[in-house]
Amino acid sequence: MASTFFEKLILLSLFLLVSPLLAKAVSPWKTQLHSSPTAKIQAEKLIRGLNLFPRHAANEGVNEDLTNEPSKIVEKQFKFPVIDAPGPSIQNFAHHAGYYKLPHSKSARMFYFFFESRNSKKDPVVIWLTGGPGCSSELALFYENGPFHLAKNLSLLWNDYGWDKASNILFVDQPIGTGFSYTSDDTDIRHDENGVSNDLYDFLQAFFKQHPQYVKNDFYITGESYAGHYIPAFAVRVHQGNKAKRGIHINLKGFAIGNGLTNPEIQYQAYPDFALNSSLISQSDYVNIKKLVPSCVQAIKSCGSDGGDSCVDSYEICNNVFNQILRIAGTVNYYDIRKQCEGDMCYDFSDVETFLNLKSVREALGVGDIDFVSCSSVVYEAMLMDWMRNFEVGIPSLLEDGIKVLIYAGEYDLICNWLGNSKWVHAMTWSGQKGFSSSPIVPFVVDGVEAGKLKTHGPLTFLKVHDAGHMVPMDQPKASLQMLQKWMHGEIASSETAERIAPK
Repeated sequence: MASTFFEKLILLSLFLLVSPLLAKAVSPWKTQLHSSPTAKIQAEKLIRGLNLFPRHAANEGVNEDLTNEPSKIVEKQFKFPVIDAPGPSIQNFAHHAGYYKLPHSKSARMFYFFFESRNSKKDPVVIWLTGGPGCSSELALFYENGPFHLAKNLSLLWNDYGWDKASNILFVDQPIGTGFSYTSDDTDIRHDENGVSNDLYDFLQAFFKQHPQYVKNDFYITGESYAGHYIPAFAVRVHQGNKAKRGIHINLKGFAIGNGLTNPEIQYQAYPDFALNSSLISQSDYVNIKKLVPSCVQAIKSCGSDGGDSCVDSYEICNNVFNQILRIAGTVNYYDIRKQCEGDMCYDFSDVETFLNLKSVREALGVGDIDFVSCSSVVYEAMLMDWMRNFEVGIPSLLEDGIKVLIYAGEYDLICNWLGNSKWVHAMTWSGQKGFSSSPIVPFVVDGVEAGKLKTHGPLTFLKVHDAGHMVPMDQPKASLQMLQKWMHGEIASSETAERIAPK
């Protein structure tokens, strides 16, 4: 195998990691995301060293033997040690961090942040799920849509466009093993969306029991990248729970997926087209790469019918399509093709690990001495057989029941590009399919400036966001906040966006 840089390029990311199996074959790079005996020993040491209970008076005297401890939330209000910015005092808002012991597990604890709205406690409750699989939602919290941003000197700056300005927002580390969430028993690690969605549903039930004042608020599920798998499965689970009238009724109104991976069969076929249209590859390259697509499609079909090892095979076969594009495109940042990929993961988000590993921060959060790692290779590899599954299939029934769905995508992302997302949205079979397909494309306007192209019909909306890559709230914070607000309020296609243009 040639030893060029492009032969060795590893598709590591913070949100949609392309191929740890490929990485083992072609790369000498050593990163914390690689799986190795040493790394696994270290991981086991870390999770066993975690202190479940916050260092808070309410928890004094709690038995440290947690084996038979009932499922419950242990939560505390916290204040980070440094806020270096003008703006409202941290004391004015209720910020919480907590652990939930999952009931259908040996020893799993799910970690979360909860931030009350800066506007009104009557605002909707929103949950955010970062992808990976295995990447912490704290990445979004500090770099995208949380209440504050992390400065280079590790101080916190208020985010003027944090989604807590329009919602009471949860950031959850999931699946188990992600971020500060942990277990000391390998059998608690999830391998598919059934386990993941059940854990999240159990968490929500416990959260609303802990915070009954929010039970009647509207509830929305949001996230990006591999959350294109998590979110539809989770929404279906919530809707099923509501229909069965079991537990607390969760007032699910809709869900939003940003630059997601939802229908791999359709989205992987779009890679060559997007790459050609974006001038990442030549016409001759396009012809050659298109020849790889049929075997990918067939492999995905085999995964859907057979499961098991065929799903791992489809993962390897299909990612060859993406890898060939990157070999030609070189050092392009596959999350934002306007930029160059710098470092192992194309972005330097190392400050969040430094910050969350500060002793003062860990004490404020009550997470003990565990080392925070942005992305977990253990979780990633555990979910390999889930990767090529199609989770668009659960969405039509939700649309028919009036659950709102927003699919949005930054226009410069390659890895979960807008074209592939648009294709599966248009191909989805539901009663409004023809109406959606014939609906006009209209501008999405923010402060009098076109911020994207919008298409909507009934409960379904698709939005292509201008001047943004994979992480829309990071690249276009004001537009993303207005998107959330208008969509939740049913105003995303309001008179401000009434000027119509020809569909493309």
